[in-house]
Amino acid sequence: MDRRDFITLLGGAAVWPLAARAQQRAMPLVGFLSNNSPAIDADRMRAFHEGLREAGYVEGDNVAILYRWAEGHTEHLPALAADLVRRRVAVLASWGTVAGLAAKAATPTIPLVFTVSDDPVRLGLVASLARPGSNATGYSLLQVELTAKRLGLLREIVPRAAKVATIIDPALPQNETTLRELETAAPAMGLKLQILKASTSGEINAAFAALAQERPDALFLPGGRLFDARRVQLVNLASRHAIAASYSGREYVEAGGLMSYGPKLVESFRLIGAYTGRILKGDKPGDLPVVQPTKFELVINAQTAGLIGIDVPPTLLAQADEVIE
Repeated sequence: MDRRDFITLLGGAAVWPLAARAQQRAMPLVGFLSNNSPAIDADRMRAFHEGLREAGYVEGDNVAILYRWAEGHTEHLPALAADLVRRRVAVLASWGTVAGLAAKAATPTIPLVFTVSDDPVRLGLVASLARPGSNATGYSLLQVELTAKRLGLLREIVPRAAKVATIIDPALPQNETTLRELETAAPAMGLKLQILKASTSGEINAAFAALAQERPDALFLPGGRLFDARRVQLVNLASRHAIAASYSGREYVEAGGLMSYGPKLVESFRLIGAYTGRILKGDKPGDLPVVQPTKFELVINAQTAGLIGIDVPPTLLAQADEVIE
């Protein structure tokens, strides 16, 4: 090998690491912000990655993802969102109403893909559902809007109910709207409404101690980061006190809860993954309509019903998308 060939070889060896580093820097960076913990969101995150794959992106191959989990401490969300903005993520995806609001407050320019329980127009995240017109779009679960429907189903499973209780986490902004919906729907169904509040595990125990004294006929539980994290505690307490309870999602019923009605949360994660991929490819969030669920599932745990002395009406069993035996 002559001197010229040797120098050329050396130059090529020096260029390759530089080229590799340049390629690595070119990989888009996505931020993911959640109210919850990795354990709670494990199944849902698989759906998020599935949505990204539909758009042609695979983590570690052609996209990198920074995860930030509040672990139920919503007061940490603004700092976590600000950290992702400082790291100059190309897209910021979020799960949960408080996370979406924190992300929106952290940046007016970085594209945001959210999942929220309440109306995103009412929350100030977008101008309209069809034409968001800002740096944000995503998925609205309609959980607040389903309040009256869920209460009606609870009334069907306990047809002689006269009083229904609810436990509200006042730390969640959407629960203020949920409570207003309950206060309107309950009297219309001939139900007296008992309201308790809980923002910690200890306060959940205290709320059920109060229920043991008051003995309502049924219990309506909205969703939220605290209740999602403490769903086993909630389900066990409801069973211990033999109270018929309605929950926001099937995960509660799979853990032993009586019944749930709502959208499939996994589908929302797939959608925000797909939207994240579309934005990485050049779509503008303001041009992507906010998606709302069109299918809802009623899940009933027949074994739990038997344990707490509930005879589920055949008409309700016929409506159920799934009956857990």
